Amino acid sequence: MNVAETLLVFALIPLAIYGVIALLTLWPKFARTPRYRPGQDWDYEPVWWTANPAGVGARPASAATAVDAQPVRTARGGARGSW
Repeated sequence: MNVAETLLVFALIPLAIYGVIALLTLWPKFARTPRYRPGQDWDYEPVWWTANPAGVGARPASAATAVDAQPVRTARGGARGSW
C-alpha cells in the first residue's frame, strides 16, 4: 500500500462516515421552521385554549341573574390552604 491508499482507507473513509452520521443527526434541526423569539412580530391569529369548548360563550348562572349586584365570593383558601 502506498501513502495515498493508506490515507484513503484510514482517514478519508472514516471522516466521510462521520460526516454522513453528523448530517443525519442534524437534519431535523436544519429542516425545522424558525422559532419565535421574544421581541419579534407575531403575525398569527391568537388561539385561545379552553378545557370546555362548548362552554366558551356561556356565562355562569350567578353572573347572568345578578347584573348590578355585587358578586358573591365563593373562593376559599389562601396561603394557609384552608379550603
